[in-house]
Amino acid sequence: MIPQISDILYNIADLLAYNPDKPMLFSSGLFWVLFLIFIPIYSSFRSSRLKMTLFVIFFSLFFYYKSSGWFFLLLVCTSLIDWLLSRLMATLKKNGQRKFVAFVSIVISLSVLGYFKYAHFFLWNWNAMVEGNFQLPDIILPVGISFYTFQSISYIVDVYRGRVKPTESWWDYLFFLSFFPSLVAGPIVRADYFLPQIRENRQASTPEVYAGLWLIIIGVVKKAIIADYISQYNDLIFDSPGSYTGFEALMGVVGYTMQIYCDFSGYSDMAIGIAAIMGFRLPENFNMPYKSQSLTEFWRRWHISLSTWLRDYLYIPLGGNRKGTFRLYLNNFLTMAIGGLWHGAAWKFVFWGAMHGVGLIVNKMCRPFTSRFDGKVWFSVLSWAITLIFVSLLWVFFRAASWSDSWVIIASIFKDFSVDSIYPFIQARNLWVTMMAIIIVTHCFSEGLCDFFSDVFVKSPWLFKLIVFIVVVQLVIELQSAEVAPFIYYQF
Repeated sequence: MIPQISDILYNIADLLAYNPDKPMLFSSGLFWVLFLIFIPIYSSFRSSRLKMTLFVIFFSLFFYYKSSGWFFLLLVCTSLIDWLLSRLMATLKKNGQRKFVAFVSIVISLSVLGYFKYAHFFLWNWNAMVEGNFQLPDIILPVGISFYTFQSISYIVDVYRGRVKPTESWWDYLFFLSFFPSLVAGPIVRADYFLPQIRENRQASTPEVYAGLWLIIIGVVKKAIIADYISQYNDLIFDSPGSYTGFEALMGVVGYTMQIYCDFSGYSDMAIGIAAIMGFRLPENFNMPYKSQSLTEFWRRWHISLSTWLRDYLYIPLGGNRKGTFRLYLNNFLTMAIGGLWHGAAWKFVFWGAMHGVGLIVNKMCRPFTSRFDGKVWFSVLSWAITLIFVSLLWVFFRAASWSDSWVIIASIFKDFSVDSIYPFIQARNLWVTMMAIIIVTHCFSEGLCDFFSDVFVKSPWLFKLIVFIVVVQLVIELQSAEVAPFIYYQF
């Protein structure tokens, strides 16, 4: 039976409508179908910067609508308010007036973020202190609001500081704030880095397109193959703490440590790769973080766009290292605690961030003593092991549903650990162990070796590229779970 045109149109409309249970993800088939339609139209508009800008804005807002429904209008309003205030700031001569306008913009951005993300958290704490029973209606958190709010704040601050000039048109600023590759989970892009690229309107070269495709493939492997597969075991441990042996719990913790890296860095790889195909550069966001030999080094390699944002717009304005040793330590602690709160409206996230702050303080306090061992192999191995153990244990609080679950999992590792569980575990979960080994081995790669693999792919014949693509797609199909798993950082 031939389907009616009305039925076809209805199915298409239903497919393009927002479904809160099925947000559009980089790892979903729908996105790639739409992206394949998007690219040729985008390329045809490159000769006209205005047409290109408007088309990308339209697609970005549609992408956000498919991810977060009508909250795309909130993004539009945020961009308009920021742009108008930045233009107003540019007309003012007195620094006090400029500072006041910047303050108003930041307060508006943080108020919106605070309402959607932290209203229930603060009200819960208020009720606990005064034994009240105030209630708020359910509040839906717009996807990616933490990311684009930080971009918005950095733009206003940079305009105030004179680092960037406010955009002449609202379209350019809306393009910057809504750019779909980085919109919902970063990297957090700076205006002084990205706005010149919009004005340049540069078309990607063929090698850049292939390098972008390579990053997308690597991102898909990390997210849709490794992270989504190993998460199935990790979820068992965290959903039922105390039901497994100490070794099994340890493997769940190690598994989540690798899962969150593959999940988030995989998203970043795909975002950077998609932008590269379009002719835009996004900043590096991960650089083999689990090979770090100190917590300071870890935060130079992990979520780089966030850690540098916190440094430039929070740590340095607090005084950085310019106010003496005590303020140096306090500023480190406050920056990381606030960074933890940015990740989620719960005390466990504040604790997670605060403990990283404590770790950074200890790292700096010990540095005069430990510096004498720099270059010694035994010290490098010991430093790496301590850093990885510290980071992994803190991920338990990040992932577990509650404080009590976190302590149950950690306690079981130290109280119920037995080497007798190792061999049966490897036998039962050999593919899981293999994937974990792959992540560990790739962390041993040098940056030069990673660049070598990318160059080989870029310079390879189209048939080789096709084979690699088919193999990756087949692995995704073979290993995928019942439904496409959302990216972990979508919730932030």
